[in-house]
Parts: sequence; structure tokens; C-alpha cells
Amino acid sequence: MNAFTMKNWDEKIVSGTEGGPRVAYAHATMAYDGVIEGESICDLLLYYAGEGYESGTTTSPSFERFEGKVDGREGTFVVRHEFTFDANGIASTFGVVPGSGTGELAGLTGSGTVGGTMGEEKMGYTFEYAF
Repeated sequence: MNAFTMKNWDEKIVSGTEGGPRVAYAHATMAYDGVIEGESICDLLLYYAGEGYESGTTTSPSFERFEGKVDGREGTFVVRHEFTFDANGIASTFGVVPGSGTGELAGLTGSGTVGGTMGEEKMGYTFEYAF
């Protein structure tokens, strides 16, 4: 099973107010198991429309840098996410940033999805890739 665990989440409001329309920045660290083995650091720019907002049409971009292994090959790479989220969970589509692979992951291409329920210890992901 492909899964990740949130190790740390640090979020700050950049503009706007709590409960109203606002933009926030979050810095997170995750541990990955499955086809990706290792850790990542993710920087997210989040948009909250306000009290009672349900996501669905708005996306929040982020970049996530992985350090570890893909299919036994070691190195680093970066993906760009487009997240949707609400009080119940998150969903994302992502793609490897061209040219971001290092070490044995140089030339890595691919895309995937992330999804899960808020409060769960682990969330799942898919990742289709090529070298």
C-alpha cells in the first residue's frame, strides 16, 4: 500500500482573518511508504473562502520535495500539487517537476494523486512514473 504520514504541519495566515476569506502558508513534513520510500518537505499556499466553506472548485498549489527512493533508486525530486480540501479531507493531483530529479532519480517523470480523511494517521497516494 502506498501511504504517507504527516509528521509536522505549521500554518500561518498570510492575509485576511480567521473565519473570513484568507490566504495561509503551511510548511509540512511527511514520511512515505510504498513505491516512494523516504521523507518530504511540502510548502503550501492555501485559500480559505470563509466560514462554512466547502472546497471543490478552488485549488491550492504547493511544491513538495522528496528525499529517498523510488522503486529502489535513491535521490531527490520535486512535485507540484493542486490540492482541494475541506473539513472532511484532502485530494490532490500532482506531477513531477521536469528536471528536478537528482542522483539515481535524474530523469524521473510521473504523476499521481493524494487523498484521505482529515484526522487519519495515514493517507493514500498513487504514483505512475518512468525514468
